[in-house]
Amino acid sequence: MTTALIAEDEPILAATLARALQRLWPELEVVATCPNGVAALEQALLLRPDVLFFDIKMPGKSGLEAAEELSEHWDGAKPFPQIVFVTAYDEYALQAFEREAADYVLKPISDERLTRTVARLRQRLQAKPASGGMDDLLAQLRALTAGPAAQALAAPAAERLTLIRAAVGNQVRMIPVQEVVFFEALDKYVNVVSADSEALIRTSLKELLPQLDSQQFWQVHRGTIVNSACVASAVRDESGKLTLNLRNRDEKLRVSPLYAHLFRQM
Repeated sequence: MTTALIAEDEPILAATLARALQRLWPELEVVATCPNGVAALEQALLLRPDVLFFDIKMPGKSGLEAAEELSEHWDGAKPFPQIVFVTAYDEYALQAFEREAADYVLKPISDERLTRTVARLRQRLQAKPASGGMDDLLAQLRALTAGPAAQALAAPAAERLTLIRAAVGNQVRMIPVQEVVFFEALDKYVNVVSADSEALIRTSLKELLPQLDSQQFWQVHRGTIVNSACVASAVRDESGKLTLNLRNRDEKLRVSPLYAHLFRQM
């Protein structure tokens, strides 16, 4: 029996998709329906379904964020699930998914489009080796979040940041961006870590990233951006996970599978 999980914050749309799948793919069992990205991640790790239908825009975590985090926690005991993104984006933005071969269905759900998706999923589930789903997902997520397709999915680029104003006690420190070793997400704040100090700024990594020089500052995890000039080495453990050693800090930074390609041998 093939199993699926639906993550959709609109109950009527979730029920519509479930009914359509039951009609077009009778052998498929929908094992869970989740109202947000956080619940979808938890249930996906618990139930290990074969297929995931992730709405792009959800409370807590977006479909892309949930898929990225799932790739970090998947242990390989079962092949990584096939992912279909459910989206209400217009045709211009959908070209991003077409270019990167990421499967999607457009709201409102149509039987014609879903039939093609079901046929493609059946073919992939029969043909894919154990690692294929994970490899394909990582390639698609990299393209959708960092490649040309991101222009259709993201906000316009922000002005380049050269100086960070951070409150430390009753002082406001002026930190040149070039002196930052890494940025670390901490709830509603970002910890700005330099060689000999740390300071909190009230922003998010998502807001900060477009303001940084992408040639020098690399996102290596959903919660970490590192100054590439401060990376001494990347070490892979027995399970294949990467950790960064820094030149002037003792911390070890974990690298998400999504960004592991940045540290392949040149």
